[in-house]
Amino acid sequence: MTRKYFGTDGIRGTANKEPMTAEIALKVGKAAGKQFTGRGEYRHRVVIGKDTRLSGYMIEPALTAGFTSVGMDVILVGPLPTPAIAMLTRSLRADLGVMISASHNPFEDNGIKLFGPDGYKLSDQVELAIEADMDDDSNVVLADPSLLGRATRLDDARGRYIEFAKSSFPRNQLLNDLKIVVDCANGAAYKVAPTVLWELEADVISMGVSPDGFNINKGCGSTATEAMCRRVVEEGAHLGIALDGDADRLIMCDEKGELIDGDQLMALIAASWHERDLLRGGGLVATVMSNMGLEKFLNGKGLDLVRTNVGDRYVVEHMRAHGYNLGGEQSGHMVLSDYSTTGDGLIAALQILSVIVDQGKPVSEVCRNFDPYPQILKNVRYADRDPMGLEAVQTVIRAGEQRLGDTGRLLIRKSGTEPLIRVMGEGEDIDLVTHVVDDIVHELTQAAG
Repeated sequence: MTRKYFGTDGIRGTANKEPMTAEIALKVGKAAGKQFTGRGEYRHRVVIGKDTRLSGYMIEPALTAGFTSVGMDVILVGPLPTPAIAMLTRSLRADLGVMISASHNPFEDNGIKLFGPDGYKLSDQVELAIEADMDDDSNVVLADPSLLGRATRLDDARGRYIEFAKSSFPRNQLLNDLKIVVDCANGAAYKVAPTVLWELEADVISMGVSPDGFNINKGCGSTATEAMCRRVVEEGAHLGIALDGDADRLIMCDEKGELIDGDQLMALIAASWHERDLLRGGGLVATVMSNMGLEKFLNGKGLDLVRTNVGDRYVVEHMRAHGYNLGGEQSGHMVLSDYSTTGDGLIAALQILSVIVDQGKPVSEVCRNFDPYPQILKNVRYADRDPMGLEAVQTVIRAGEQRLGDTGRLLIRKSGTEPLIRVMGEGEDIDLVTHVVDDIVHELTQAAG
């Protein structure tokens, strides 16, 4: 299935360069609008949100022009988390939701994520149909002048999401005994995340809440957690919460400033829900990147770990097809389908905080349920020449798999958003894993020129 524009998480690229130009955004609006305007005789609507990148000011009006040109009304909500757009799409009975964001990438990048009327990301088939109409718009019918769409701004969108997030937290609990550092990555949650925690009576210390268009994810957020960890220790806080630029990803740290990744957080939620008979599917859905220690922990409780390809969309697809209500990625994308249709860092954090309040123990005890297997992850950048198919590369990979045997595993894959090959090795013997990964990275680097 060849894709020209869409990757594993929408369309993404450097702002003002293809495919992330105003012209492409206009085509997306027209082509996506065509796919969702033939579903009945009513005024079709699309919700558009964004993060805090400067280029959002370019992409947003271009998308708006495309949608209104095919007769769709546009509801603009401004900077809000990606899961808020999915929620508002359903709440407003819209035909389509759009989030303008490049997630954890630097400000130079941007992206376009699309949600259907059910709040879920679009299927591969729909995305391919949109791509076809972007390249050949002869089948896209522009609206008559009297049927052009209108654009309006929803002033209370932020408040709606705040109440939605709070509703996922038990009404008989408060956070008044917790001091929490929250790092919003100068991104989409810079207003809503501190507000939710404050309204639940936590002592909130906010970071990354001064976006200027350029500083999203810069030295802050879930991919740059050093400052948050230091602040937790300096302030004597109970824990830290780090979101990424569009707040669909969560990483935490304990009172010692030590990181807690997505695998540990999913283990805690799974165990808590299992004890309360809330966990469906008999386990959780994660990706091939999740640690073997998580799998061992779940198996010890009679639960399964089902692995999918990397990408939260594949996690969600398996969850929906097989009746799971918990899934996610080691990187911190967590999908709690009882509450949200996509990864929601804030709602996941609230579930963790509920367990912390209930147990009344230090976060370092509550949130560490297993010893992770040593895991090494390295990236190899390549240009035009993809080295993965070369025999010399495949030979060293096969040799590495044989050396690890049953005590570990290898995962080598191309990134869906960057020209990178990611090499991950995991096993009981850290020295052996390191040697195996280094050998593969060396061969890939040589082959990539």
